[in-house]
Amino acid sequence: MILISLLLKLQDIDIGILKAIFENRNPLYDPVLLAITNTAAVLAFGIPVVLLILSLIRKNSVFRQDALLMLIPVALSAIVANILKYAIDLPRPYEIYPFIEKLSVGGSPSFPSGHTADAFAFATAASLVYRKWFVVIPCFIWASLVGYSRMSLGVHFPSDVVGGAFIGAFCASVYIWNAKRQLRVEAQAKKSKQEVPIE
Repeated sequence: MILISLLLKLQDIDIGILKAIFENRNPLYDPVLLAITNTAAVLAFGIPVVLLILSLIRKNSVFRQDALLMLIPVALSAIVANILKYAIDLPRPYEIYPFIEKLSVGGSPSFPSGHTADAFAFATAASLVYRKWFVVIPCFIWASLVGYSRMSLGVHFPSDVVGGAFIGAFCASVYIWNAKRQLRVEAQAKKSKQEVPIE
């Protein structure tokens, strides 16, 4: 009973926040938010793919490694998010509440937000690869705006956005941590092999 009561309370908070965001938005900004929401997959997948193509053209192994360190976590995050979407199968807010209008694409189940997962996976991956403030700050501002746009456009609950952000950041962090650890092990093994004296 306590758990059910808590879940109902969290649901009330969820829709309360969404209602406040949706009803207090300025419709003049809807096209801007729609443009931002549409950049999620384009930038999250597009930037690493462009870097990967450039690395292959220039035969630059560092570029290739960086591109893959960003591309693979985004793809992994998208797979996890879509599996969870259909496993949990929650309705979109506009399907339940008549005061929420659908202002953007969104036909799959609601939780988690795939756009937000893509954005935060890329933002986290890019930040961990480059570790520069001029990469980290813009990336996370953009990812946060993508998440906000999904709520303001009526296609996701706040919990969907938080869930998507967590999945994206988690997938990127875990993948890059493991990948960099493997790269260090390989580099150390290569160094040790080179240091073996030839008799």
